[in-house]
This record gives sequence, C-alpha cells and structure tokens, in this order.
Amino acid sequence: MSSQDIPEENLPAAQDTAHGAVDVADEKHPFSDPGLPPHEHRIQDIDEKAARRSERTVAMLFTLSMLATVGFIVAYLAIPVDKHVYVWTLGHVSALNLALGTTLGVALFCIGAGAVHWARTLMSDVEVADERHPIEASPEVKAKVMADFRAGAAESQLGRRKLIRNTMFGALALVPLSGVFLLGGLGPAPGTKLRHTAWEKGKLLINHNTGEPMRPSDVAVGSLTFAAPEGLDPHEHGYMNEIAKAALMIVRLHPNDIKDKRELEWSHEGIVAYSKICTHVGCPISLYEQQTHHVLCPCHQSTFDLSDGARVIFGPAGHALPQLRIGVNGEGYLEALGDFEEPVGPSFWERG
Repeated sequence: MSSQDIPEENLPAAQDTAHGAVDVADEKHPFSDPGLPPHEHRIQDIDEKAARRSERTVAMLFTLSMLATVGFIVAYLAIPVDKHVYVWTLGHVSALNLALGTTLGVALFCIGAGAVHWARTLMSDVEVADERHPIEASPEVKAKVMADFRAGAAESQLGRRKLIRNTMFGALALVPLSGVFLLGGLGPAPGTKLRHTAWEKGKLLINHNTGEPMRPSDVAVGSLTFAAPEGLDPHEHGYMNEIAKAALMIVRLHPNDIKDKRELEWSHEGIVAYSKICTHVGCPISLYEQQTHHVLCPCHQSTFDLSDGARVIFGPAGHALPQLRIGVNGEGYLEALGDFEEPVGPSFWERG
C-alpha cells in the first residue's frame, strides 16, 4: 500500500520541506539551496494495521531477547564444564561455551534489531532543518531543547505502544543478569591459599634439576641452585600452582658476608634459601651476581641483595624476597624448618 492509495484526510500533516531553500543564487547566497527533499510517508504512518504489525515484530524481538537471557542462565547452571559436543566445521567444542555464546549473542542481537526496527518503522522519520546558533545556551534554546525532547518522546510512541515499552524494559532488565552469572566463573575466593606453600617442617630440599635431596656439600660458595619441596610430583594435577609458590633459590655465602642477623640465623653454614618468585609481578628470578650477591629479575630489573635480607636495592619490587628457614636433618640432608612467614610473590591488598 502506498500513500496514493490512502485518502488525503488520513495522511499526516504536510511538512515544510523547503525550509531555508534558496532556489536562485544571488550576492547574499552565492550557492543555491534546493531545501529538503519531499517527505515520503511510510506505510506505518498511514496504516494503523501496519504500525501494529511493526509493534508486534519489535515486541517479538524483545521477547526473544528475554528468552535467550533465561536460556543463558539455564545453560550456565545446567551444562557441565567438561561436556563437549561435535559441531560441523568447528569440531569438538565446549558445550557450555557454545551455549553461553549463542544465547548471549541472540539476546544482544534481538535488543539491537528490535531498537532498529522500532526506529525505522514507528518513530518519526521527518527530516528537520535546524538553524545554527551560538554555543552558549540561552533560555530560548533551553526551552526549544525541552520542547524537542517532548516532541521526540511523543513521536517515539513509547507511551502509546505499551507492548513495545513493557517488553523492551523486560529485555533490558534481564540482559544484565548474564554478567552477574558470569561472575561465578571467576571461581571461589582464594582464602588463605596465597599465605601458605608446600613447605613445612621436616620437608627436604630437592634439587630442581636432578630431583635428588640436597646436602650442604652439594652447594658451593657463589653458586645458585634451584630447589623444590619434597613430595611434589611434576606429573600430578596442581603441580604448577604449588611450585609457583614454593620454588626456592639456594645460594651459599661466606657467613661473614651476611649482614642481616635474621638471615644468618635462618641459614645453615652460609647456605640461604629465598623464594624464587619476584615480589613485583611474580616473575621467576634467575640471574645471580657472585661478587655483589645480587639477584636480578629479568622482567623489570628488580634487584635484591641476598647478603642483606634480600632487600630491594633497585627496581619496582615493593618488598624483600621471603626467606625460608633451613637446617640439616639426622641424615645430613638440607630440610625446611617451617613454611615462609609471609606470602610469596607479588603484593596483594590483604597482605599484612
């Protein structure tokens, strides 16, 4: 149906399509301005049945968005994390990720498609020419802005099309629930896990390269050795999480070179054990300078003095490396005398 098929009394009022037009150029207006093109009425402007069809279409899209959001929540709660399905061209994929991505995508798409269809079929599409005005807002401009806002609100038919309004509010209210449920994927709170490692009293120091327990005679002055706690199996689940906190640097110094009293007490014959994890962002420290007893983190060049409590002497690290108290058991092997007394690795806000 076109506007020619509708009686004139049913057509909307005519618009001033030639506002500001200058058909012929003159000295004041060197370029002609044909004005705005004639406005063509849409079928929804002249046929209420068509307008209602568009209204139902928009409402259907918003309703589909609500259903997709509910599906997102159901999938998150019902589908196991380890379940996989076969999808043609994609192969075997996570059923949970596929369901979450599909439902959330449909929910967001339907809200956008509904808004676009609403704007293109029911909101006013009349082009309006607005004269340039000063940047400052005069009382007249403020009054005009408010009048334009009220006119736009009326032309959107939000008050009249209650079905669209209610379903849109429902869709917009449910979509944020997807983000709330995604927070559950962050996992449980760490609790006190960051404050404890696999070290405890009596655990042997195992050479990280050979896998054998270490004796004091295995550590030469000026050498750097890496150690792990007894009982950690590289093939077991969770090994990487444990070694990331428990990795040690073993260095032997001359006892007379140790400046820090507690460091000397916690060492054995000059052998000191410090966390290998940098206190800046958690990089593994691996560079040792024998003459100065400094260790350097290769990531951001934080430098620690192992002869003075591993205090920070350069770089962005916030505090010294934690020291592990060690001794020798009855069989002559190096062992831990407890866990670290402070959290290893980067600082965190609960630290203290």
